[in-house]
Amino acid sequence: MAAVHPSPPQAAPPPGEAESALPARGILVVDDHELVRLGLRALLLMQTRSVPVYEARSLADALALYASHAASLHLVLLDLELPDAQGLDTLVRFRRAFPASRVIVLSGTGNPVLMQGALTLGALAFLPKSGHLGEVLRYVQEHDLGALPPPTPPAMARETQTMPDLPLQQLTPRQVEILDWLLAGKSNREIAQLSFLSEGTVKNHVSTLLLQFGMRSRAQLISALR
Repeated sequence: MAAVHPSPPQAAPPPGEAESALPARGILVVDDHELVRLGLRALLLMQTRSVPVYEARSLADALALYASHAASLHLVLLDLELPDAQGLDTLVRFRRAFPASRVIVLSGTGNPVLMQGALTLGALAFLPKSGHLGEVLRYVQEHDLGALPPPTPPAMARETQTMPDLPLQQLTPRQVEILDWLLAGKSNREIAQLSFLSEGTVKNHVSTLLLQFGMRSRAQLISALR
Protein backbone atom coordinates (compact mmCIF):
# COMPACT_ATOMS: atom_id res chain seq x y z
CA MET A 1 0.00 0.00 0.00
CA ALA A 2 1.38 3.43 -0.95
CA ALA A 3 2.49 5.74 1.87
CA VAL A 4 -0.09 8.29 3.00
CA HIS A 5 1.02 11.94 3.18
CA PRO A 6 -0.88 14.84 4.81
CA SER A 7 -2.98 16.71 2.26
CA PRO A 8 -6.01 19.01 2.15
CA PRO A 9 -9.33 17.20 2.67
CA GLN A 10 -10.70 15.77 -0.59
CA ALA A 11 -13.87 14.02 -1.51
CA ALA A 12 -13.39 10.28 -1.23
CA PRO A 13 -13.68 8.39 -4.55
CA PRO A 14 -16.45 5.85 -4.92
CA PRO A 15 -15.50 2.44 -3.46
CA GLY A 16 -13.16 0.54 -5.80
CA GLU A 17 -12.63 3.48 -8.16
CA ALA A 18 -9.05 4.19 -7.08
CA GLU A 19 -8.05 0.54 -7.42
CA SER A 20 -9.65 0.11 -10.82
CA ALA A 21 -7.97 3.29 -12.10
CA LEU A 22 -4.51 1.88 -11.42
CA PRO A 23 -2.99 -0.26 -14.20
CA ALA A 24 -1.34 -3.57 -13.42
CA ARG A 25 2.29 -2.78 -12.61
CA GLY A 26 3.71 -6.10 -11.45
CA ILE A 27 6.98 -7.35 -12.92
CA LEU A 28 8.17 -10.95 -13.23
CA VAL A 29 11.96 -11.48 -13.37
CA VAL A 30 12.92 -14.86 -14.87
CA ASP A 31 16.61 -15.78 -14.61
CA ASP A 32 18.42 -18.79 -13.17
CA HIS A 33 21.43 -16.70 -12.11
CA GLU A 34 20.67 -15.67 -8.55
CA LEU A 35 22.85 -12.56 -8.58
CA VAL A 36 21.20 -11.24 -11.74
CA ARG A 37 17.71 -12.08 -10.53
CA LEU A 38 18.15 -10.64 -7.06
CA GLY A 39 20.04 -7.63 -8.39
CA LEU A 40 17.25 -6.75 -10.79
CA ARG A 41 14.61 -7.31 -8.14
CA ALA A 42 16.44 -5.08 -5.67
CA LEU A 43 16.87 -2.29 -8.24
CA LEU A 44 13.24 -2.47 -9.29
CA LEU A 45 11.95 -2.46 -5.73
CA MET A 46 14.25 0.41 -4.79
CA GLN A 47 13.05 2.56 -7.67
CA THR A 48 9.38 1.62 -7.88
CA ARG A 49 8.71 0.82 -4.19
CA SER A 50 5.03 -0.10 -4.52
CA VAL A 51 5.36 -2.31 -7.63
CA PRO A 52 5.27 -6.04 -6.82
CA VAL A 53 8.27 -7.90 -8.25
CA TYR A 54 8.15 -11.69 -8.59
CA GLU A 55 11.05 -14.05 -9.25
CA ALA A 56 11.37 -17.32 -11.17
CA ARG A 57 14.48 -19.39 -11.86
CA SER A 58 13.00 -21.73 -14.47
CA LEU A 59 10.43 -21.64 -17.25
CA ALA A 60 8.10 -23.94 -15.30
CA ASP A 61 8.24 -21.60 -12.29
CA ALA A 62 7.67 -18.58 -14.55
CA LEU A 63 4.61 -20.13 -16.19
CA ALA A 64 3.12 -21.05 -12.81
CA LEU A 65 3.77 -17.59 -11.34
CA TYR A 66 2.36 -15.80 -14.37
CA ALA A 67 -0.75 -17.96 -14.28
CA SER A 68 -1.25 -17.11 -10.59
CA HIS A 69 -0.64 -13.36 -10.94
CA ALA A 70 -1.68 -12.62 -14.53
CA ALA A 71 -4.14 -9.93 -13.47
CA SER A 72 -1.44 -7.90 -11.73
CA LEU A 73 1.51 -8.57 -14.06
CA HIS A 74 2.20 -6.31 -17.01
CA LEU A 75 5.85 -7.05 -17.76
CA VAL A 76 8.13 -10.10 -17.89
CA LEU A 77 11.93 -9.86 -17.96
CA LEU A 78 12.84 -13.21 -19.50
CA ASP A 79 16.29 -14.78 -19.74
CA LEU A 80 16.56 -17.17 -22.69
CA GLU A 81 18.91 -19.65 -21.00
CA LEU A 82 17.07 -21.50 -18.24
CA PRO A 83 17.51 -24.98 -16.76
CA ASP A 84 14.41 -26.27 -18.56
CA ALA A 85 14.45 -24.14 -21.74
CA GLN A 86 17.13 -22.66 -23.99
CA GLY A 87 17.25 -20.05 -26.72
CA LEU A 88 14.20 -18.78 -28.56
CA ASP A 89 12.32 -21.91 -27.55
CA THR A 90 12.02 -20.26 -24.11
CA LEU A 91 10.19 -17.27 -25.59
CA VAL A 92 8.09 -19.43 -27.92
CA ARG A 93 6.84 -21.59 -25.05
CA PHE A 94 6.13 -18.66 -22.76
CA ARG A 95 4.19 -16.66 -25.36
CA ARG A 96 2.34 -19.74 -26.52
CA ALA A 97 1.06 -20.18 -22.96
CA PHE A 98 0.37 -16.44 -22.54
CA PRO A 99 -0.01 -14.72 -25.94
CA ALA A 100 -0.94 -11.38 -24.34
CA SER A 101 2.15 -11.30 -22.12
CA ARG A 102 4.55 -8.39 -22.50
CA VAL A 103 8.08 -9.73 -22.58
CA ILE A 104 11.49 -8.08 -22.58
CA VAL A 105 14.19 -10.61 -23.46
CA LEU A 106 17.38 -10.61 -21.40
CA SER A 107 20.27 -12.33 -23.12
CA GLY A 108 23.88 -13.08 -22.33
CA THR A 109 24.72 -12.72 -26.02
CA GLY A 110 24.38 -9.94 -28.59
CA ASN A 111 23.76 -12.49 -31.38
CA PRO A 112 21.94 -10.43 -34.07
CA VAL A 113 19.99 -13.42 -35.37
CA LEU A 114 18.82 -14.26 -31.85
CA MET A 115 17.84 -10.61 -31.37
CA GLN A 116 15.94 -10.57 -34.65
CA GLY A 117 14.18 -13.79 -33.73
CA ALA A 118 13.11 -12.48 -30.34
CA LEU A 119 11.65 -9.31 -31.86
CA THR A 120 9.98 -11.28 -34.63
CA LEU A 121 8.37 -13.52 -32.02
CA GLY A 122 6.84 -10.53 -30.25
CA ALA A 123 9.36 -9.45 -27.59
CA LEU A 124 9.06 -5.75 -26.71
CA ALA A 125 12.84 -5.41 -26.59
CA PHE A 126 16.08 -7.38 -26.55
CA LEU A 127 18.46 -6.20 -23.83
CA PRO A 128 21.88 -7.85 -23.47
CA LYS A 129 22.87 -8.71 -19.91
CA SER A 130 26.44 -7.78 -20.81
CA GLY A 131 25.42 -4.17 -20.20
CA HIS A 132 24.81 -2.74 -16.76
CA LEU A 133 21.58 -3.91 -15.10
CA GLY A 134 20.76 -0.23 -14.81
CA GLU A 135 20.00 -0.20 -18.54
CA VAL A 136 17.17 -2.66 -17.98
CA LEU A 137 15.88 -0.54 -15.11
CA ARG A 138 16.16 2.60 -17.24
CA TYR A 139 14.05 1.00 -19.94
CA VAL A 140 11.33 0.10 -17.46
CA GLN A 141 11.39 3.63 -16.01
CA GLU A 142 11.60 5.69 -19.20
CA HIS A 143 8.92 4.00 -21.28
CA ASP A 144 5.20 3.99 -20.86
CA LEU A 145 4.70 0.24 -20.76
CA GLY A 146 0.94 0.70 -20.85
CA ALA A 147 1.20 1.65 -24.51
CA LEU A 148 2.18 -0.57 -27.43
CA PRO A 149 4.62 -0.55 -29.03
CA PRO A 150 7.10 1.14 -26.69
CA PRO A 151 9.87 3.31 -28.16
CA THR A 152 13.14 1.61 -29.01
CA PRO A 153 15.50 1.83 -26.04
CA PRO A 154 19.00 3.25 -26.69
CA ALA A 155 20.70 -0.06 -25.88
CA MET A 156 18.64 -1.91 -28.48
CA ALA A 157 19.10 0.88 -31.03
CA ARG A 158 22.89 0.55 -30.79
CA GLU A 159 22.67 -3.21 -31.27
CA THR A 160 20.25 -2.90 -34.19
CA GLN A 161 22.64 -0.71 -36.17
CA THR A 162 25.08 -3.62 -36.46
CA MET A 163 22.47 -6.18 -37.47
CA PRO A 164 22.23 -7.61 -40.98
CA ASP A 165 19.20 -6.57 -43.00
CA LEU A 166 16.86 -9.33 -41.80
CA PRO A 167 13.10 -9.15 -42.38
CA LEU A 168 11.15 -8.09 -39.28
CA GLN A 169 7.71 -9.68 -39.37
CA GLN A 170 5.43 -11.61 -37.10
CA LEU A 171 5.37 -15.35 -37.54
CA THR A 172 2.01 -17.01 -37.95
CA PRO A 173 0.81 -19.25 -35.09
CA ARG A 174 1.56 -22.31 -37.23
CA GLN A 175 5.10 -21.08 -37.97
CA VAL A 176 5.71 -20.47 -34.26
CA GLU A 177 4.49 -23.99 -33.53
CA ILE A 178 6.78 -25.52 -36.16
CA LEU A 179 9.71 -23.38 -35.03
CA ASP A 180 9.18 -24.69 -31.50
CA TRP A 181 9.34 -28.30 -32.68
CA LEU A 182 12.27 -27.53 -34.95
CA LEU A 183 14.24 -26.03 -32.05
CA ALA A 184 13.36 -29.12 -30.00
CA GLY A 185 15.17 -31.22 -32.63
CA LYS A 186 12.13 -32.84 -34.26
CA SER A 187 12.49 -34.13 -37.81
CA ASN A 188 10.14 -33.07 -40.61
CA ARG A 189 8.37 -36.43 -40.34
CA GLU A 190 7.89 -36.05 -36.59
CA ILE A 191 6.63 -32.49 -37.02
CA ALA A 192 4.20 -33.68 -39.69
CA GLN A 193 2.80 -36.29 -37.32
CA LEU A 194 2.49 -33.81 -34.45
CA SER A 195 0.88 -31.08 -36.57
CA PHE A 196 -1.31 -33.37 -38.73
CA LEU A 197 0.25 -31.85 -41.85
CA SER A 198 1.87 -33.53 -44.81
CA GLU A 199 5.64 -33.82 -44.76
CA GLY A 200 5.78 -31.63 -47.87
CA THR A 201 3.84 -28.85 -46.13
CA VAL A 202 6.21 -29.03 -43.18
CA LYS A 203 9.19 -28.73 -45.53
CA ASN A 204 7.63 -25.60 -47.02
CA HIS A 205 7.17 -24.10 -43.57
CA VAL A 206 10.77 -24.91 -42.63
CA SER A 207 12.02 -23.36 -45.88
CA THR A 208 10.02 -20.21 -45.14
CA LEU A 209 11.52 -20.00 -41.66
CA LEU A 210 15.03 -20.37 -43.06
CA LEU A 211 14.37 -17.52 -45.48
CA GLN A 212 12.90 -15.30 -42.78
CA PHE A 213 15.92 -15.76 -40.53
CA GLY A 214 18.49 -15.71 -43.34
CA MET A 215 19.76 -19.23 -42.60
CA ARG A 216 20.96 -21.85 -45.09
CA SER A 217 20.03 -24.97 -43.14
CA ARG A 218 17.94 -26.09 -40.20
CA ALA A 219 21.14 -26.94 -38.32
CA GLN A 220 22.36 -23.35 -38.77
CA LEU A 221 18.99 -22.02 -37.67
CA ILE A 222 18.92 -24.19 -34.54
CA SER A 223 22.50 -23.18 -33.67
CA ALA A 224 21.72 -19.47 -34.13
CA LEU A 225 18.51 -19.46 -32.13
CA ARG A 226 19.50 -21.59 -29.17
